[in-house]
Amino acid sequence: MLLFGELMVVFIAGLVTGLATGLGVLPFFLTEEITGRWLVVLWGIAAGVLLSAASFGLLVEGAADGEFVHVAAGCLAGVGFVYAVDRLLEDYDLFTGSDASPDRRTVVLVVGVLTLHSLPEGIAVGVAFADIDAATAFVVGEFAVSTLAVSMAIAISIINVPEGLAIAIPLVASGMGRWRVVGWAVFSGLPQPIGAVGAYVLTASLRELLPVSFGFAAGALLYLVVAEFLPAGVTAGKALPGGGRAELAIGTGVGFLGMLGLLTLL
Repeated sequence: MLLFGELMVVFIAGLVTGLATGLGVLPFFLTEEITGRWLVVLWGIAAGVLLSAASFGLLVEGAADGEFVHVAAGCLAGVGFVYAVDRLLEDYDLFTGSDASPDRRTVVLVVGVLTLHSLPEGIAVGVAFADIDAATAFVVGEFAVSTLAVSMAIAISIINVPEGLAIAIPLVASGMGRWRVVGWAVFSGLPQPIGAVGAYVLTASLRELLPVSFGFAAGALLYLVVAEFLPAGVTAGKALPGGGRAELAIGTGVGFLGMLGLLTLL
C-alpha cells in the first residue's frame, strides 16, 4: 500500500509537469492570426528554445550523468532516427481532404519528436523522487519527498511552457484550431508521468541509461531546429525586406537566451 501511495505521488508530479506544456499555447488565444514579420520571429523563437534546451539542458545534463561518448552516441542516434522518419514521411500522404497541407509532415515530426523528448524529462523527475540521499523537503503521508524532487518537478514544469510554445507555433502556422493545438501540446507531455513512475521503480538501471536518453532527445531536437524550424522561418520571411533574416535572428536569440535563462535559474 505504501508503494502504491509513493507511485501515485510520483505519477501526479509527472502529470503536472506534462500538463504544463499546454500553457505554451496561451499567447495564441490573444490573437486571431499570425502572419508576416511576427510569424518569422515566432519560428525563430521556437528554434532558439529547442536549441538552448538541447544544448544546455539535455546535453549538459547527460554529460553530468555519464560518459560523453554515451551522450554523443545517443545524440547521433536521435538525429539519425528523426532523419529516417522524415524521409519516410516525405512522400507519404498522411492527411487528405480538408486536413491536407504541405505543413503536415512538419506537424507530425514536431509533435512526435517533442513527445519522445518529454520521456527523459519524466525519467529525471522519477529519479529525483527516488534519490533518498537528498534532504527531505516534506512528507506526504508516509512518503518523504526530497528537496531535489520538488525542485526538479517545478523546474521541468516551467521549462515545459516554452516547449509547449515550440509545439504550438508550427501547428498554428498550419491552420490548426487553438484548442486542438492545446490538445496536442498536452499530449506531447503525457510520457512524463509514465517515465517518472518507471524511473522511480527502476532507478538503479535507468541512471545508467539517462545519458543516452538525454543525448537521443537532444539529437532529435537539433534535427528539428536545423531541418524544419529554421528553414520554415526562412520561407515565411521571403517577402520581407532582407528576406526576414533579421527577424529570424532576433527571434532565435530571444528564444535561445530566454530558455538559457530559465535553465540557469533553475
